[in-house]
Formats: sequence, C-alpha cells, structure tokens
Amino acid sequence: MDVLHSWAAQLAAWAIPEPILARVTESPWVLPQQVFARRAQRQIAAPSGPTYQAAAVALADPGTVLDVGAGAGAASLPLAPRIRSATAVDENEAMLARYAERAAALDLPVQLVCGRWPDVANRVEPADLVVCTHVLYNVPDVGPFVTELTRHARRRVVVELNDRHPLVSLNPLWLRFHGLQRPTGPTAEDAIAALHHLGLQPEVHRWARPAAPDYASFEEMVEVTRRRLCLPPESTPDVAAALRDLDVDPTNPPDLGTATRHIVTLTWPGTAP
Repeated sequence: MDVLHSWAAQLAAWAIPEPILARVTESPWVLPQQVFARRAQRQIAAPSGPTYQAAAVALADPGTVLDVGAGAGAASLPLAPRIRSATAVDENEAMLARYAERAAALDLPVQLVCGRWPDVANRVEPADLVVCTHVLYNVPDVGPFVTELTRHARRRVVVELNDRHPLVSLNPLWLRFHGLQRPTGPTAEDAIAALHHLGLQPEVHRWARPAAPDYASFEEMVEVTRRRLCLPPESTPDVAAALRDLDVDPTNPPDLGTATRHIVTLTWPGTAP
C-alpha cells in the first residue's frame, strides 16, 4: 500500500461503529465554532507562531491570500495589514459568516466560497499565498487536495496540522465509556511522506502552541466532549468526572478534539503563474 492509500485507510479507521451511533440522536461530529472563533480572535490580536511567520515572509510584498478551510480566520486574518484581498473557502456557512465579520472589522476585502476543496477549486482564482490550517486530517484523498493548493499559490503554500490526529486525545475516554480501542494515526509524519510522494519537498517546522482556554466554561467543554463520545445527556456528570481524572483544569478548559499542543508547519513553493 502506498503512502496515499495508507493515509486514507488510517482516516477511514476513525469511523464510529454503527451500534454506538445508533444509541444517540445527536451527531458526534461536533464543530465547536466557539473554539475556532476564540482562537482566531487571539491570533488576530497578537499574531505569533511559525505558521504566521512563514505566511508573513511570503507576504513581505503585500499580496492576495487564499485560505482553504478558513474557519473563523485564524490563519489569514492576522495577516490583514499585508493582504490586498482574501478568498476564504469553507464547507460551513456559519464559519464563513464569522470570517466575514472579522474581515469587515479589519477593512479587508474578502470573497467567500462555500464548498469542499478541491471540488470548488475551479471557482477560485490563484493567490500569492495559500494557507490551510488544521484541515488535512479531514481529507482522505490528500493527493488532489494538496495538488490544487499548490496550483493555486503563486508564491507559497503554508499548511499547519497537529503532530498527531487531533481526536487521539479522546481515546482514553472511548476506552473508559465504550471499551473501544480507537486508532492513533495518521500523523504529521504520514502527511510529510504523502507530500514527498507527490513530488513536494516541504520545509518542516515543529513547535508547541502555548496553552490557552478554548471554552468559556468547563461545562461547555463537557457538553461538546459528551456529544463526541456518543453519550446521552444523563452521562454529563460522568464525563465531567472523567475529564477531571485526565487532569483537565476546569479553570482552563482545552478542546480535547483539537487541543494537541504539538504543531507542525509545512511550507513549499506554489506553481501558479
């Protein structure tokens, strides 16, 4: 099995068994928009980190930006003083609305494209810089996805991801509540191998994100975690106890689904004319 098929197979292993899904009416695939919004606001207020620095270097001369999987704008909006115009691509209309609000507050012209990359790639013009943060672990068919990122960048592609699959942090809780062993891959090293397979030689920067509260309250974190674990509302006290057993600080509640502090930034040249 080549590295691209291995990547897809490892992601497919994260499917939740049907008997567990059948016990609940709420979707476990919770997108905690408030978490992404808070992270974006922190980054806009105080831009920092290797991903921001790599993107800023690519925009040493001001230019255009394409943000794929833009969310609330944590990757691109901190660069607003260097951006002439931005294009934000995301599957979630509500997240694009949050992006648009922040872009307007920064007086940044922005085009919003709702859809899945690379399906909407032909609707998007190339940009000087393409950024894509915390999206790859949602992309089984990574080859076309990365190829279109590269084709749409005139100067540079900048990608950020956790060093391991973000849901690994929930594995002890799946074992505790369901007796279920969850996968541990793929990892950032698998992503790098996939890029090499595609003929790309990315620069690799490994770093750690400072800890910061992702939720407004411990109760908010418990609710999202409960839904992710396919547990009914009456399990809320048990989930709270389990999180405390994992040494979660209720005064500084992280998002276990995306809270891995060890981050990898990958950058490579674009091929757009």
